[in-house]
Amino acid sequence: MARAVVGVRVARPTDADDLVEVWAEAAGQDETDPDEDEADLGIMSGARAEAATAIARIDEDPDELLLVAEADAKVVGAVHLRRAPISPIQVAQAVHVSHLHVRPGHRRRGVASALLTAATTWAEDTKAPHLLATTPASSRDAHRFLARLGFCQVAILRGVSVSALRGRLSSAAGVPLVTGPVDSLRNGGTGRLIAARRRLRRRRAREAMTP
Repeated sequence: MARAVVGVRVARPTDADDLVEVWAEAAGQDETDPDEDEADLGIMSGARAEAATAIARIDEDPDELLLVAEADAKVVGAVHLRRAPISPIQVAQAVHVSHLHVRPGHRRRGVASALLTAATTWAEDTKAPHLLATTPASSRDAHRFLARLGFCQVAILRGVSVSALRGRLSSAAGVPLVTGPVDSLRNGGTGRLIAARRRLRRRRAREAMTP
C-alpha cells in the first residue's frame, strides 16, 4: 500500500474537534465512547469551544505556532511551537516544541518528521538557533525518536497544582513564605525574602557550631 502524502499547515479554529480528540488520545482518554451521556457531551462541547478560542489566540501571536499534519484529508498529528529565550537571562531565542502527537494508526509514516521539519523551518525563519522539546515522561517512543534526531536531555519537567504546592510549602518548617500579591515582589518583596533566607542560613550555621 502506498504511503499517504503528509501535509503540514497552521491550525484553524475549525480544527478544534480534531485537536481535542488528538490530545485526549495522547492523554489516554477515550474520545469514541458510544455511551457518552449528555453531561459528557456538554463537557466535550465546552472543551471544543475553548480549543477554538485558544487556536484563534495562538494564530494572532507571532511567537506561537500550532501546526497540524494531514493525511488523506484527516488530521493525524499536531505540535505546538513557542519562541522564547533559552533562559530568563539570555537573549538567544529557542523554539520550544511541545504536545507533539501522532495518532496511532499513522505512526512510522513520516508524520512526526514532517511536523519537526516545519518546526525547524520556523526556527530558521525566526532566527532561533535552538529547539527544545518537551515530551511525556511515559512516552518511550517519543524519547527514542527525538534522541535519534539529536535531541539531548537537558532538563526534567515536573508539574504540580498551585494549591498542592502551597500546602506543602506551608507545612515545611522554617520556610519563609511570601503570601502577598506579585506586585509586592516587584516592589521589594524579593529582597525581603532573600534577606530572610540569609538570616535563616546564618541561624542554622550558628546552631550547628554550638556544642
